[in-house]
Amino acid sequence: MDPVIVSVTVGRPREEVFDYLADMANHSEFTDHFLEDFHLTRENTVGRGAGARFRVKAPFQRFSWMGVSLVEVDRPRRIVEAGRGGKYNRIRSMTIYSLEQGPHGTTRVQMSIETVPATITDRAMEMFGARSWTRRQSRRALSRLRSILEDGTRRGPHATIAGR
Repeated sequence: MDPVIVSVTVGRPREEVFDYLADMANHSEFTDHFLEDFHLTRENTVGRGAGARFRVKAPFQRFSWMGVSLVEVDRPRRIVEAGRGGKYNRIRSMTIYSLEQGPHGTTRVQMSIETVPATITDRAMEMFGARSWTRRQSRRALSRLRSILEDGTRRGPHATIAGR
């Protein structure tokens, strides 16, 4: 699938936004509307190697588990998540957060999500609504990210390590 790209402007400094996004435990706060059973895969939740496993609440999704890890953390510009999901973990995914300093201490956050389906049936699922569903959920996630960082209000407990 071609990348789905969404962006938002956050009224916080770029370093603060980067620090929030570089901590995988924070991701459950702004994505819990479409990701559930979110749990961490390592004790160290910050930086390269930090990861999580979760279920995607997509329609018509029989094999919804997915795992991601931070594979590139370039302070304060870019964070790259790579992962796999679906049946037998055959669908590869990559999410890139790009942060640009804006005027008056604001930050423009751009999120790019790309998946690589392995089979014809996986590609068919993406063609029939997965792209628009992903765009809607991503826009909402970035909107929630903005409200969390600007208002300073947390949206519930952080994710925990698997088995705890």
